[in-house]
Amino acid sequence: MVTSDQRRRQLAREKYERQQKRRAEARRKARQRAAVIGAAVAVVVATLVGLVVGGVFDKDKKDEAADPSANPSASPTPRQSPAPAMAIDQKAKYTFDLKTSAGEVKVEMDAAKTPETVNSFKALADKGFFDKTKCHRLTTSGIFVLQCGDPQGTGMGGPGYTIADENLDSLGKPNEQGQVVYPAGTVAMANTGQPHSGGSQFFLVYKDSPLAPSYTPFGKIDAAGLKALEEVAKAGTADGGQDGAPKTPVTIEKATVTQN
Repeated sequence: MVTSDQRRRQLAREKYERQQKRRAEARRKARQRAAVIGAAVAVVVATLVGLVVGGVFDKDKKDEAADPSANPSASPTPRQSPAPAMAIDQKAKYTFDLKTSAGEVKVEMDAAKTPETVNSFKALADKGFFDKTKCHRLTTSGIFVLQCGDPQGTGMGGPGYTIADENLDSLGKPNEQGQVVYPAGTVAMANTGQPHSGGSQFFLVYKDSPLAPSYTPFGKIDAAGLKALEEVAKAGTADGGQDGAPKTPVTIEKATVTQN
């Protein structure tokens, strides 16, 4: 016969066992939830790493500026240093002389019209900034330009500062599409599509090109230079597309700016 004390001890033991069982089950479920959450986090992290490594989150050049088939764009150049102090005769004319692997190109510049641009280019040329750099982009449809001036040769580089837009109304009144014609032989600043965002990248126009009047026109190519440029354009791009690296590589071997 089970006494009352024995019955109480048995009930207490059963209660204790039930409590232990519930606690063990709770711990097991907690471990399962942690495992599921950890796996999910691992998947998310792995996916993010894959996207970053794969370049999905990288800014594409087209996104940083505008469609390259329609605009000569340079990637944003963070302001790291001040623009060079004014050190030219703002009433004088200068020659930007580019000795390239495709021939010599001379660009006449009028400091009275674009003093900041001419001053910047002289400062950069004087320290050899353009020497041994590649003209990274040729466009053969919509607009007709060869783009140069990036020390990286990728369209992503610049001098570490930006300069103000100048001379934007010199090409006449925009048409209904908001465009003006940049005539063959024009040299103008590339930019990010934002005002006053030019750095060191510039484009040489080898055939009349309709563009928004947003790119500082600062020079005129000489006849021999324009002919050399046209020969580069005839060869097209390296991949046969309408916009890309020129098939005929163009390297600026030496660039100088001298007062006329």
